[in-house]
Amino acid sequence: MYCVCKACIEHALERFVDEFEDAPDMVDLKETEFADWDPPRKCDLCEQAAEVLVV
Repeated sequence: MYCVCKACIEHALERFVDEFEDAPDMVDLKETEFADWDPPRKCDLCEQAAEVLVV
């Protein structure tokens, strides 16, 4: 699972497929609320704001 900015989506997708050998789902963090989890504020791959969950 990766929380990334829009600029890092492609890299996160590649890493996910390499690691899990399956296509991920993408969730817009601005449009989704989670009951028991708060997404990180920063991208996992850079210092930008996290906008998308790749899972």
